[in-house]
Amino acid sequence: MAKISAKYKVIYIIDPAQGEEGIAALVEKFKAMVEAEGTLVSLDELGKRRLAYPINDLPEGYYVRMICECKPQLPAELDRVLNITEGVIRHIITDEEV
Repeated sequence: MAKISAKYKVIYIIDPAQGEEGIAALVEKFKAMVEAEGTLVSLDELGKRRLAYPINDLPEGYYVRMICECKPQLPAELDRVLNITEGVIRHIITDEEV
């Protein structure tokens, strides 16, 4: 029997050069994407943190963590959008263990 929905953890890092308004717009964009296709369980803006190693010559990034419950098709679409969105420097999507 196929799963109707599953929990996923999405962590992405935004370039802090986007500024407060740019960061807020990106967070809202991904939040709306999840809410359109599923349920947003939690959204944590972890803030600006030093990266373990520079990514694209950036020493810092703005971390955001979302936990959502959605159909299995959404993570693939979210991954595609995160890959092509300017300002997102890294992301990871994993199954959330229950």
